[in-house]
Amino acid sequence: MGLFSRSKPKIKIQTSKKDGYSGWLKCTNCEELIHINELEKNYSCCPKCDYHHRLSLEDRLRLLTDENSFIEMFMNFESKDSLQFVDTEPYPERLAKAKEKTGRNEAVVVGVCKIKGLSAALGIMDFNFMGGSMGSVVGEKLTCLIEYALHNALPLVIVATSGGARMQESTFSLMQMAKTSAALAKFHEASLPYISILTNPTTGGITASFASLGDIIIAEPNALICFAGPRVIEQTIGQQLPPGAQKSEFLLKHGMIDCIVRRHELKDSVANFIEFLNDKCNSS
Repeated sequence: MGLFSRSKPKIKIQTSKKDGYSGWLKCTNCEELIHINELEKNYSCCPKCDYHHRLSLEDRLRLLTDENSFIEMFMNFESKDSLQFVDTEPYPERLAKAKEKTGRNEAVVVGVCKIKGLSAALGIMDFNFMGGSMGSVVGEKLTCLIEYALHNALPLVIVATSGGARMQESTFSLMQMAKTSAALAKFHEASLPYISILTNPTTGGITASFASLGDIIIAEPNALICFAGPRVIEQTIGQQLPPGAQKSEFLLKHGMIDCIVRRHELKDSVANFIEFLNDKCNSS
């Protein structure tokens, strides 16, 4: 062997670059890069443009409720394929995939909790479960929650996010609009407070029923809130909608919602509204 020879190279040479998730995301709104850790610390709001990205159901629970105060109720309902519905795949297969994806059996979670020390009945929809669509079980769980709140004189808070009625259940799904609205009518007669929180997106039969019946209707910034989406309306009437016509800011200006609240301030605002409405109900 020569003076400068060696049997093995001392330097490792990487022949191919490993692909992997680096933790950086592009904001849907401003398209700036943000790190997932920074996003999580900021309640999933972009630190550069304040765009409110979608929250998971678990994160929404942590945002709104006092620590370890939420007790889930009415957990044993499960959707059935009464109509033997098949589109690109059978309805039972869609349900099985949604259950595996979310670890839950339906598109809403209901129960009781504390919000800044105040007792409340709480329902939160989960967009990750079939787009938060409202089938018969979603309607039944919400109705049971409303009736429980009525019988126990609790304020009611429902967080809506949904693509609308669940097409796989046809008329059974549409009937939930009437059922939840009728339950809320009785709740209103008892002069108990109901706060509706609309997030992105809130559409279809959800908007046309319980989501629009709150004593106070709160929306997150820049949320899409409508019955039919902009593309469907434009195809139907043959005209373009004004810019931002179905967003929170437009609806606030035209009186459909009461206020827009940033996610950082949502828990405090809900607690303040509960206190205010409780005092008003007690004095009447």
